[in-house]
Amino acid sequence: MMINGIGNVPQVNNVQDLRKPENSAKVSRDTDSISVSAEAKEMAEAYYLEQIARETPDVRADRIAEVKEKIKDPNYLSNAVIESAADKFLAALGI
Repeated sequence: MMINGIGNVPQVNNVQDLRKPENSAKVSRDTDSISVSAEAKEMAEAYYLEQIARETPDVRADRIAEVKEKIKDPNYLSNAVIESAADKFLAALGI
């Protein structure tokens, strides 16, 4: 048996190498970007404030000790001090 045309195989390989993808040279170089909605920003701020509230102690021992020392002085509790404290308390309540 005789096989003819073995020398034609490299020619087929040459044809396959000529086929290149058309868009291989066109690569988009756009930069990535993200967009954060106003609602997401508000939620992030609320989360941050909640974390701060959790970490802040409910009782400020330094202020309590300071007030206790002031109350020990009988001259401290005057009408002006009591009115000022009452005004601040009512203002904090929004009254």
